[in-house]
Amino acid sequence: MVRVRLERPSARRERDFIEAALRSWALHRGLVVAAATAADYREYLDRTRRPDSASFLIVTEESDALAGVVEINDMVPASQGCGTLAYYAFTPHAGSGLMREGVALAIDVAFGDLNLDRLDANVQPANRRSTALLAGLGFARDGTQRRYKIGTRWCNHERWSLRAGDPLALQSATGARA
Repeated sequence: MVRVRLERPSARRERDFIEAALRSWALHRGLVVAAATAADYREYLDRTRRPDSASFLIVTEESDALAGVVEINDMVPASQGCGTLAYYAFTPHAGSGLMREGVALAIDVAFGDLNLDRLDANVQPANRRSTALLAGLGFARDGTQRRYKIGTRWCNHERWSLRAGDPLALQSATGARA
């Protein structure tokens, strides 16, 4: 049974997004900065329309509520065919499995419609839910440490990667939608 769908961010979802971001402040603190004002949301929409990016809202089928966000950024087409996966949940949907389903759908888009060969994801090591989600979808930790700025502070991140055609990845993605 499919519980979520992907939807492109739009002006129509501004109010829902801001309410979800404000409701999720404690969940996001130190991990991500989500647009929490109308001006921030307009900037977010502008970023989602860049040619090297594909952004999606994860929307529940049952209630049409926003469960989270998944983005494929820094896409490099042609011979490299790679992109960077980013995602975050909204309260109260964190931990419900909806993000796993939404991220699996985005992986299908990345390796299908976008014709990418590899996805990377950078995760703070202490973010156990996120590392479990990646491992469950077939991503492998490659051990590379990177520092990224979250809000105003620099944080260490692990890099995880997934290649198109990896049997575990295909099985995980398909299983998430079953």
